[in-house]
Amino acid sequence: MPVEAAAVRAVLGWSTGSGVPDVDASALLLTRGGRVRSDDDFVFYNQPRHASGAVTHLGKQPGADTLEVRPGALGPDIERVALCASADGGTFGQVPGLHLRLLDAVSGAELARFEMAAGPETAMIGGELYRRDGGWKFRAVGQGYASGLAGLATDFGITVDEEPPASAPAPASAPAPAPGPVPAPPMPPVPAGAPVPPPPPPAGHPGPGPGPRLTKGEEHLPVDMRKRLSLRKQQVLVSLNKHGVADLRARVVVVLDASGSMGGLYRRGTVAGVVERMVAVAAQLDDDGEMQAWTFATNPARLPDLAVGDLPEWLGLHVRVGQSGGFIRRKPPRGLLPGQIDMRTVGIQNEEQKVIAEVRAHVRAHPVPDPTLVLFFSDGGVHRNKEIEQELRAAADEPVFWQFVGLGSSQYGVLERFDTMPGRRVDNVGFFAVDDIERISDQELYDRVLSEFPSWLRAARQAGILR
Repeated sequence: MPVEAAAVRAVLGWSTGSGVPDVDASALLLTRGGRVRSDDDFVFYNQPRHASGAVTHLGKQPGADTLEVRPGALGPDIERVALCASADGGTFGQVPGLHLRLLDAVSGAELARFEMAAGPETAMIGGELYRRDGGWKFRAVGQGYASGLAGLATDFGITVDEEPPASAPAPASAPAPAPGPVPAPPMPPVPAGAPVPPPPPPAGHPGPGPGPRLTKGEEHLPVDMRKRLSLRKQQVLVSLNKHGVADLRARVVVVLDASGSMGGLYRRGTVAGVVERMVAVAAQLDDDGEMQAWTFATNPARLPDLAVGDLPEWLGLHVRVGQSGGFIRRKPPRGLLPGQIDMRTVGIQNEEQKVIAEVRAHVRAHPVPDPTLVLFFSDGGVHRNKEIEQELRAAADEPVFWQFVGLGSSQYGVLERFDTMPGRRVDNVGFFAVDDIERISDQELYDRVLSEFPSWLRAARQAGILR
């Protein structure tokens, strides 16, 4: 939503009570690269005012902690202000009534309210203010970090030197220490006065999981594409580590909206860029590193499976809308290459329910031991609300999580309401929308794409949907 107020107050609120952890609000001033310039760009209770005066921690009252932001006072190199929270002495799952309110600092009028739900997370980005077309906007995020404030701080470049603990010299006659395991390295440092992150696991406890997986065929990619894939797989792994599921395996399916309104996003290369970024998710999660794909508009169409080594050719052949040239009965359309879909048979309308049904049928007909993650990209224009709801409600008993990503600010209908829609065994649908996905860093995109999948996994196992 646009933010036109000269100054806004972000009020983090919750219900206090016995056993509820202490909660603190903080803010990170981020450059376009999604990093702080220095530790001075972290505003919290022990560093309550930014040097620019643009962001101030106003202090805490029972059940509320407040930050004030004056966007016009931010320097030109600051693109975003992340509004964060940390829980000390427990997790956000133990904090009832957690919400973020955005107020006009002058009139006190409420501009937005965002109710947040959480589980094992001990740090969170509630929302963010960000530049767009010469103005400022606010968006709700709700991204949690099970790795605590240390994980959040590391992601955004916060590093503060720690003083090494003093140790007394051993007596000259002391015997040499017995051989034993090498001590674990210290946790990443956090700013002085911030809540202390949990200690590293004890000796013998399993570590954070495997590193990025090597995927068959990636050695054949162009050098620049191979380097991007390697870095992105590491970033996917960072996102998985935050939720303690680094060793997760899943079948990955991508669904691409090819309706008429998507034409500009295809021509600008936005959709091709999205597919390339999602290949890293499949490369890290799927045992064979391949991603199954559909496109849809009036009708759905199954695309060839996307193997990592075929990425450049696959993008050129299959990331398309419309169909140029004439059509002569019994002859291939002009310009149609072998293996390509005639996009005129796909049409131009929005009929999401048809492709959802087709993907569901495919999953039932081709069961695998791992859960399925569907990454569904659309620019909105959703109008078959009843039919879509019927499909996704019925899919709640299936081993599939549907992550919808909106590529713009169009109408998304029922997709935006599924998080609060009752009557399902588990919440099997995630949704978020972005104005310009190309301007979101890879790490933020993977964090958001994978933010609800781990919670669904736990709920689906408890419900007996997954083994």
